Amino acid sequence: MLKNKLILFAILLFVAIQISVSQNNTNSPYTRFGFGDISDNNSGEQRGMGGVGIGLRNKTGINTINPASYSSVDSMTFMFDIGVSALYSRFTETAGSTNKLNANLEYITMQFPLSKNFGFSAGLLPYSFSGYNFSVNSNLTTSPDTIKTTQSFFGNGGISQVYGGISYMFLNHISIGVNAYYMFGSAVNSRLLSFTNLNNSYNSYQSDSIAVSNLRFRYGLQFFNTFDKKHDVNLGIIYEFKNKLNATYSEFTSSVGTDLTPYKEVYSKFETPTIYGIGLNYMYNKKISVALDYSLQKWSDVQYFGVVDSLNDRSKIALGIEFLPNPRGRKFTDKLLYRAGLNISEPYYKFEGSTQPKNFGISFGIGMPLKSSKTVVNTSFEYGKIGTSGLLREDYFKFTLNATFNENWFFKRKL
Repeated sequence: MLKNKLILFAILLFVAIQISVSQNNTNSPYTRFGFGDISDNNSGEQRGMGGVGIGLRNKTGINTINPASYSSVDSMTFMFDIGVSALYSRFTETAGSTNKLNANLEYITMQFPLSKNFGFSAGLLPYSFSGYNFSVNSNLTTSPDTIKTTQSFFGNGGISQVYGGISYMFLNHISIGVNAYYMFGSAVNSRLLSFTNLNNSYNSYQSDSIAVSNLRFRYGLQFFNTFDKKHDVNLGIIYEFKNKLNATYSEFTSSVGTDLTPYKEVYSKFETPTIYGIGLNYMYNKKISVALDYSLQKWSDVQYFGVVDSLNDRSKIALGIEFLPNPRGRKFTDKLLYRAGLNISEPYYKFEGSTQPKNFGISFGIGMPLKSSKTVVNTSFEYGKIGTSGLLREDYFKFTLNATFNENWFFKRKL
């Protein structure tokens, strides 16, 4: 039974990898900077709680943020989680506004026990998204004429990661874990300069890409205990070392009517940042859960095109709450999980050498257990703001739907 499920998961993972390579997950001009929009790898239920996860530990969901959580899986359970999303963005600037819509596969993960105190998880997660298409018109004044130009910027791609992680629980209150990620994919950025009122002129085109193939690790730790049978407290910690990023930079240029001329060089001067994170989760009487996370990504210390301090440190604070009306109830409404949360974060890129204003997000979600099953369907709705009205402001609405299949596949039925 387990072998068949693993084969099915491998097939789905292969299909998901093909989709992740070809899909465009965003239309934001801000993904032009750095490696694009960096994903926090939240599951559907975590997004409904504002993106918390470092201290979360439960038997009905897969928490890839902190690998120490995998040991919480029930000894008879195999879990499978797949998430999809729809993203609607509105971009506002002084010249007007525009709207964009995307729908994509978000992630695919699984989790099962290796033994009583060991848990294992694997799957496909995004690392970054890149996708945009916009133009800027301007005039060049040369005596006695004025030349009208259009600069077009467009990009696509992103970096994906296949991960595998293991967790071990000991002393009944401590769990440690580690994730290994294999990163792959590329982000492509292109620019086109055209002259609209100049005869016999040639457009100037340039395109460059960063292709990634790399291995990195994340370490996790969780302390957990129950007091007076009604108070559950979890403390989680995550850490990643700064890591050299194996990346190939390619550039293509074309001007005065010539064909594209490629230029390639392998850089050893790209890095991923040191990451620190701490999270606290408190649950009262198995009904109300409150979680608070703080994380810091030290992007200012990494080399990007061989230059340090070209990016900003990214800190994030997330607060989330979950409410279960009646854990022992039999009605459908008794088992519904109501979620809400918010987060504030700093962008890791600079615009024209300046630090950008903080990003803000608020979310709501519902978890719906299926009748006569441990499978849970989760929905979340997020509103967020990126940038500022003075330059370019992005207001986005994101709807996420995921299903966590949670079945007793290790149980041997008696005839």
